Amino acid sequence: MLTHEKLVELYRELKEHQVLSVYIDADQHDPAERNKWRVRLDQEVTRCRRQLDGDQKGLLDFEQAWARLKARLERFDAFVPERGWVGFATAGELWYAENVPVPMPDGVYWEKGIRVAPYVRGLKQERPMVAALLDSERARVFRFRGGELTELEDLRADTFLGDLTDADMSKRATRATGMRGSTGTDTAQRALSVATDRMVKHLMEVVSEATGPHGFLVLGGPNEMVARASAALPKALGPRTLSEPSPLHVEMRESEVREALDRAASLMSSRWQEELLGQVIDAARAGGRACLGRQETERALREMRVDTLFLSRTLVAGNDDFADACVGAAFAQDAMVEELSGAGADRLDLEGEGMAARLRFQVRQNGGPTHAPGDESRHHP
Repeated sequence: MLTHEKLVELYRELKEHQVLSVYIDADQHDPAERNKWRVRLDQEVTRCRRQLDGDQKGLLDFEQAWARLKARLERFDAFVPERGWVGFATAGELWYAENVPVPMPDGVYWEKGIRVAPYVRGLKQERPMVAALLDSERARVFRFRGGELTELEDLRADTFLGDLTDADMSKRATRATGMRGSTGTDTAQRALSVATDRMVKHLMEVVSEATGPHGFLVLGGPNEMVARASAALPKALGPRTLSEPSPLHVEMRESEVREALDRAASLMSSRWQEELLGQVIDAARAGGRACLGRQETERALREMRVDTLFLSRTLVAGNDDFADACVGAAFAQDAMVEELSGAGADRLDLEGEGMAARLRFQVRQNGGPTHAPGDESRHHP
């Protein structure tokens, strides 16, 4: 999939070109739905052709662009791999054509610039989803991103023992004497506990790097070990962490890890968006660096003050031209865009007409900008 940066780059490059954008909802697997996507696609292509009736040059360019995308689609049989497909083409070049791991709303658009708003829902797939599965002797780290699962580390506590055996454990067998002190077993258990602590400390370094500033983390394993790892989490990672003592465990197969992370990604993304939206709504009502509602958000977009734009899926689906213009305006000022679904979308529809934004700065009554103290730099979620 395209990253946010690549999508913005492509949007800017093709802004003045006539582009054919094709989106396909390929989330069908029932044999009764064979080729259903082709029927819907043909209907949309026919609709575009009718709109070009009488425009010979426009129709010729459209057909050339469509031929480029159609050639890619002819590779598929009854079903499209993955859950969606997106393609962008001009009369002279195929710019992008790829399966995507999220369902996309069906649509065919022949217009100046790419139709970008529908793609936003897929950008959350680029946010790293990391799993740390551990017990007292082992820890495995996986990263799930863009539909791809990668095992990053397989840590063993015994590799962190170092010289503990020589320093603290007797090399000969011992037994309890009734005197105060430690048996060899007690010493070994203490050494293993120290090694486990060292493993957990190293594990936190690995997951911090893997998640980066925007990713999510899932902890899995016995209750005691999940609590131990949770206590060692860096402060910044805490709000982006989901603790799952069960059923996640260190011996899971990769297919099981992939399935678990796919479920957790949707849960974590929705929870994070709802929390962030709550902060934006509170800030907007307090006169802070945020705005709520269509009128104020449109104004902020025009004035190039938006840091992060929030749109509800209801607004995007019900007013796609307007939503696409808003996303384009956000990209023009290097702003992030979040499309909300579920409870977050419902709240945004109810309280903000489907729109809100976090701002780089607020405008005083006299028209001058005002920054929050110590907040001169931008921070994306």
